[in-house]
Amino acid sequence: MSIPVEDYAHTRDMSWVGDAVLALCAREWIIANESRLEGPRHHLLKDLTSNQFLACLGNPTEIEAELGVVYTHQGLAAAQAYFESKMIPIFERQHKNRRKN
Repeated sequence: MSIPVEDYAHTRDMSWVGDAVLALCAREWIIANESRLEGPRHHLLKDLTSNQFLACLGNPTEIEAELGVVYTHQGLAAAQAYFESKMIPIFERQHKNRRKN
């Protein structure tokens, strides 16, 4: 899906915010779940925040922008809930599959 030109600047700004929120949410989630995850933190963080991973959910810029909008309008708790409900189930499936291989 392409972003209309008039919305590009807003999407870019929200994506920039969303990228920072994603990094925070991912780090907090990794710390909280580290005992059941395999691999060093920096690998888990990379796997959870990479454009390759985000592409599983859609356009990475748009996914980050959605997270940025949630954070901007509803706060950090809502952004964390969005992150955990939309991103974590896919990450956990991928992580489980990587461990099998």
